[in-house]
Amino acid sequence: MIERICKILMNIIIVVLVLVAGILFVPRLFGYENFAVISGSMEPNMPVGSIVYSHPEDFNNIKVDDVISFKVNSETMVTHRVVEINQDDQSFVTKGDANDVNDAEAVNYSQVIGVVHFCIPILGYIAMYLRTPLGIAAIFGIVFIILLLNFLPDLLKKDDK
Repeated sequence: MIERICKILMNIIIVVLVLVAGILFVPRLFGYENFAVISGSMEPNMPVGSIVYSHPEDFNNIKVDDVISFKVNSETMVTHRVVEINQDDQSFVTKGDANDVNDAEAVNYSQVIGVVHFCIPILGYIAMYLRTPLGIAAIFGIVFIILLLNFLPDLLKKDDK
């Protein structure tokens, strides 16, 4: 009975891990970058805690109303909607959906990471958590639990003998 419970729990944990890892990492194989939404500037379309997937696009393929992810500096990424395109210097005027005014500075095409193709609510919280020291410790803890669930039935059988 314990062996069966351990196998069921282990399988559930593994399926959840594979699903989360697949959602976070498989799109990268197809050129997508993912970013967690940490502010409400794009609500309600992209709520805080969502994860957005951006794919590189040629300048000429980016249109007004597309949502783009771009670098503000080496550490800061922003995802906002294109409201105006300047062909002369290949730049974009952007604005968060929840903001009243356009962003203060134009975004040069060289700053653009890509156009957002899809967004998954809540998953960004998990992605952000996994990048923290506590999240990394949780990953090791989950691996330990999987190993324990795998070997626990055998250990209990040895104790019974």
